[in-house]
Amino acid sequence: MEKINVMIVEDHALTRFALRTSLEDTEFVNQIFEAENAKTAYSILTKHKTDLILMDLGLPVINGAMASMEIKKRYPDIKIIVITSHNGEKEVQACLDAGINAYCSKDIKPEKLIELIKEVMEGALWFDPFVSDTVLNKTSIIKPNTEKNRYGLTAKELDVLSLLADGNSNFEIAKKMNISINTTKVHMCSVLQKLSVDDRTQAAIKAIRENLI
Repeated sequence: MEKINVMIVEDHALTRFALRTSLEDTEFVNQIFEAENAKTAYSILTKHKTDLILMDLGLPVINGAMASMEIKKRYPDIKIIVITSHNGEKEVQACLDAGINAYCSKDIKPEKLIELIKEVMEGALWFDPFVSDTVLNKTSIIKPNTEKNRYGLTAKELDVLSLLADGNSNFEIAKKMNISINTTKVHMCSVLQKLSVDDRTQAAIKAIRENLI
């Protein structure tokens, strides 16, 4: 993995320090920039090449979701990992609309964060389970006594899995289910995590072999 430049956007100095400390001895991290608000982050981006941003949601004036949306518009190739204690539906949906790459709790362990950064830089999407519960609607979980629910798949996730197995792309799945492409990606990410598979092909094979669809 090539070395990357990381920016920490967080208004609490102690949290910034903790995140910086976690990253400083990581072999693939080159430079680390810090911003206490969105305005400072925008300024840094005009001066320094940044590959990945660790974004807090509770920023003053311009919140993390709004900042992420603006950054993705200006620099679509930058990866953004939201690290927050917020899991309200509005906040999560705003981040999905912004096109963020991962959403995790501030309770995440340093070693897990390092692995997550690697995965995101390689193109993966990742959403903490507590986010899935908020966004993907817990009421859609199918009855617990059904055989298909042994992986904890929701009704919508089963729909996604079925369409996936039929060869549909994320765009086609979004269109057929009448949901946004970013919500589709969250569903897909959740399906892969629950089935413990690495990609769409493995998910489709497992679904067919185990009669999940």
